[in-house]
Amino acid sequence: MEVKATTRHTRTSALKLRLPINEVKGKKAGQALTILKFMPVKAAGIIYKTLQSAIANAEHNNELDVDKLVVKNIIVDQGASMKRFRPRARGRASRILKRTSHITVIVSEAV
Repeated sequence: MEVKATTRHTRTSALKLRLPINEVKGKKAGQALTILKFMPVKAAGIIYKTLQSAIANAEHNNELDVDKLVVKNIIVDQGASMKRFRPRARGRASRILKRTSHITVIVSEAV
């Protein structure tokens, strides 16, 4: 059975969040938490919290064994961008995009 947790509108670009994902895909849930906890990237902390939520959902809602859980997939999608403007030379302005993203972590029991 698959269980998922979603974090929406995270104030980090999707590109930065995709960096630590490949390290934890396919690993056991406990091992993935340990890897993310000690990774020196801000995005790893955000994914760590979402993975913890997915594990808690599996344990509480579906009564699955936490020791048998495996990170099946982590999906990062681009969210809405906040548009800001910065003053430039000669009275002009340039646009700054403050990007957001949505994270979905899917865990399942190992077969």
